[in-house]
Amino acid sequence: MSDETDDRTAAEQGIRATYTETESERRLAFEVADDAAAARPGATAAIAQNIEGYAMLKVRPTADGDELERYYGFDMALDHVAELLGVAPHDLPVPAAADDMGM
Repeated sequence: MSDETDDRTAAEQGIRATYTETESERRLAFEVADDAAAARPGATAAIAQNIEGYAMLKVRPTADGDELERYYGFDMALDHVAELLGVAPHDLPVPAAADDMGM
């Protein structure tokens, strides 16, 4: 996994984050590399928010998966994602395009 990033992608310590937009949602998907030492190899998780960017954040096992929980704050959603991936929240890379997610 490369640590190359742009405003929609970020990678650190074997975790890659990708920000995308659909017609109805903003999505931040995380994937752990199969060879990552400090996480659950191959684990995935995602945070979704409506396209307008003001609704609660939905944590999912994948970008298209079923909702696991909803949060008002981005930090709380990141905490849940970190738990799913088996890492500390401060280890999650967040692309610049996703910095303003949350209420």
